[in-house]
Amino acid sequence: MSKQQPTQFINPETPGYVGFANLPNQVHRKSVKKGFEFTLMVVGESGLGKSTLINSLFLTDLYPERIIPGAAEKIERTVQIEASTVEIEERGVKLRLTVVDTPGYGDAINCRDCFKTIISYIDEQFERYLHDESGLNRRHIIDNRVHCCFYFISPFGHGLKPLDVAFMKAIHNKVNIVPVIAKADTLTLKERERLKKRILDEIEEHNIKIYHLPDAESDEDEDFKEQTRLLKASIPFSVVGSNQLIEAKGKKVRGRLYPWGVVEVENPEHNDFLKLRTMLITHMQDLQEVTQDLHYENFRSERLKRGGRKVENEDMNKDQILLEKEAELRRMQEMIARMQAQMQMQMQGGDGDSGVHGHHV
Repeated sequence: MSKQQPTQFINPETPGYVGFANLPNQVHRKSVKKGFEFTLMVVGESGLGKSTLINSLFLTDLYPERIIPGAAEKIERTVQIEASTVEIEERGVKLRLTVVDTPGYGDAINCRDCFKTIISYIDEQFERYLHDESGLNRRHIIDNRVHCCFYFISPFGHGLKPLDVAFMKAIHNKVNIVPVIAKADTLTLKERERLKKRILDEIEEHNIKIYHLPDAESDEDEDFKEQTRLLKASIPFSVVGSNQLIEAKGKKVRGRLYPWGVVEVENPEHNDFLKLRTMLITHMQDLQEVTQDLHYENFRSERLKRGGRKVENEDMNKDQILLEKEAELRRMQEMIARMQAQMQMQMQGGDGDSGVHGHHV
């Protein structure tokens, strides 16, 4: 009988090659198989083109049956949260995209409390993730935390409104804010640059923390470094959205047709739509990491400081505590009044007894 030769592992590379240089390919294959999750929140006043822009960005129709309320309905309207999830697949890579819309923001006459609902939603997603992370089955945690917030600024004003400042300051420690100037085709190039500078100056003046793109690494190629520089210089992004295909210069393009010409959505000379999409796609991983390492960790550490107690709405809790303290104070005052009445009765009874004793003596 002939002896069976053992299987030989032949090193295909040069001597000294171990093979762990292939690890990134393994991570890539695993990530592609698992798919990616991303949650984008869009906030801004009605009529600024938020829904159109989101549909333009991801070439999908997230709001097929949207009903726009009239002015009378908007007067007392409260902010609602509408989360739409869509599975997008491109070249075998799956993305589970959740877009959180906030209809009613800035519509009511009194907008003082209009962003409390939004803050509560962001905190609830952190709370849910913390609960799932602390549970027994941690393998299939769905990440619904808000990774990025596109904040839409009106092109018709002279910079930020008081509501814009108040809202961004309220959420800048909870989510990555990317400021977006909506309907940029209403502005000339000079007006656009002037408005961008004004908004950046006001953001700095009010110490608002917006999302800053990370610097390109020194070993990155020159094209990527130049792209990063251009993206940073374009903040806040001035955008135009459209889902209509229009013929311009002999080819079909997505754009807006005016009597004097066509505004092309994907033309970088017309607006920053391509830059915004490039920023979102190329820095999606960084947006998730900042959410995990900064915003979620801040929330988690605050919860641990409170001993794990959940505070759903701090303002409501403050009011509740105040009411409880007032009730307790009333109870104490009533108890003191009863004690004083009892002491007075005892003293009167004591005086009566002493009078009787004096008579007998």
